[in-house]
Amino acid sequence: MRGRIGAAGRWYGKRRLLVRWALAVLVVGAVLVGGATAASVAWIRGGAEGHLYDESGVPDAPVALVLGTKVDANGSPSPFLAARLDLARRLFEAGKVRAVLVSGDNMNADYDEPGAMRRWLVDRGVPARKVVLDRAGFDTYDSCARAKRIFGVERATVVTQSFHLPRAVALCRRLGIDANGVGDESARGQHARRWRVSSTREYGACVKAPLDLLSGRDPDRLGPRDPGVDDALRDD
Repeated sequence: MRGRIGAAGRWYGKRRLLVRWALAVLVVGAVLVGGATAASVAWIRGGAEGHLYDESGVPDAPVALVLGTKVDANGSPSPFLAARLDLARRLFEAGKVRAVLVSGDNMNADYDEPGAMRRWLVDRGVPARKVVLDRAGFDTYDSCARAKRIFGVERATVVTQSFHLPRAVALCRRLGIDANGVGDESARGQHARRWRVSSTREYGACVKAPLDLLSGRDPDRLGPRDPGVDDALRDD
């Protein structure tokens, strides 16, 4: 036993400076990450301040931008996505929006968020001509940038879960859309564990958001102007 302690002591003695340096680097790194996260969250909240509403109080807008998330293997929207869609449906039925732009991931032929979103809305009474698909909304930045650059959206109500809403609204506004937002809270109680996990991940996403903006990157896919939103609004 004494031999083992002595060996450990000799190992630490030889590498004391290296161990202390490594610990210092870890501490500094943790402080920097924490500071960057706090600054990013504050920037996001500042960009969305005054533009987050409850369902009854949100101002009218031409378009609801519904951000995609997971679709189950059977092609049905996951509970979080269904809650977003139901909120958009209610806004449409109340006359607070006149068209719905559903933006999500259709990277592969066998996974189609926008198609599932459109079917869900149409099955529940939203006219098909009022639902426009963005099949290249691979992340929140891409969805907001494409809404502006591809679909020509100038003013919109962003619809997503409430923990995601400040980032989505701030990004849309920084990218040139006069955006307000309404956040779903209905999934919090029924899916508390997933809500907690997603809320925690949002802190990391908040760090990425200003980096995307500062880089000025193009969305993953660009293309010609899509008149879908204009046509949906014209057909009243």
